Amino acid sequence: MAELTEAVDLGTALRALRRRADLSQRELAERSGVPQATLARIESGRAADPRFRTVERLVRAAGGEVVIGVRDTAGPAATAATAATAGPAATAGPADATAGLSLQAVPHDALRDGAGRRYPAHLDAWEVREPKDWPGAWWASWYKLPPALWPLPLPPATYERNRRYRDRRRRAEEIRRTVRLRRVAGDGLPATSWRFVAELPGGELVGELRAHERSPHLMYGDDPSDEREVVLDGVLVAWDCRRLGIGRRLVGMLADEMDRSGIRTAHAIVEAAGADLLFACGYRFEASRPWALRLDRRPATGYRPSGQLGQLGQTGRAG
Repeated sequence: MAELTEAVDLGTALRALRRRADLSQRELAERSGVPQATLARIESGRAADPRFRTVERLVRAAGGEVVIGVRDTAGPAATAATAATAGPAATAGPADATAGLSLQAVPHDALRDGAGRRYPAHLDAWEVREPKDWPGAWWASWYKLPPALWPLPLPPATYERNRRYRDRRRRAEEIRRTVRLRRVAGDGLPATSWRFVAELPGGELVGELRAHERSPHLMYGDDPSDEREVVLDGVLVAWDCRRLGIGRRLVGMLADEMDRSGIRTAHAIVEAAGADLLFACGYRFEASRPWALRLDRRPATGYRPSGQLGQLGQTGRAG
């Protein structure tokens, strides 16, 4: 059970609850029946002693609970404890009352606008260091101008009000923070096959890299040796998880495994869409192999080949 001590600010707890529920002050006030002005005073710390019933209505409307309990009398001080929590399972010891909130703190609480006010807790605010950080400069296309020609001064921070964009950004941050990469061993794979996967905590597969080893002497006719090479078969990342660095991390994991195995060379054939990823990871074109060929077989039913060489091949795109 979490304590309400001087280390736990009720305004901070309410802002964190609102962020978790994705509610503005106006929306929480409507849900709870508490005037928005009262909520604003509590969050700003100007309401020194709000009524318990008011706090309870606000916390419950934001999806939390108000927990009341008594510390063990054997402890250093037996005192009553009250806290706003995210759910019935939120617990913490007296040494860390803030952790008992089971809430992620509002990350931009330290930011202030030009009038010294906090930015809305349920939105995502960030500092504006240059025009490209400010959406207002993007639509006006003046972010390319030199500072002397900027038509407006840059704000200290900004935020995104579009809920769809906001949810997508938060989803991306959660994926970056929780995705885990591992090499799959066994599982019926040949000893020369390499498979790496990227998974979310629930086991959802969001990325995969497959490669295989080959012996150069089988291709070039050299004397057999211990030298080995790796051929990158493919890198796949779920559509909604792209541009989050997962593909680069998978390719980097392959490189680390090559170092541990004493393998110095990796080969890949890519289409245009995947070339940038491999270039960023250090891959380069081979001058002797500028393209790849592909044979697309058509169904036999109703097919009449022309006098030319069938539809023998199409030049693959080398990224």
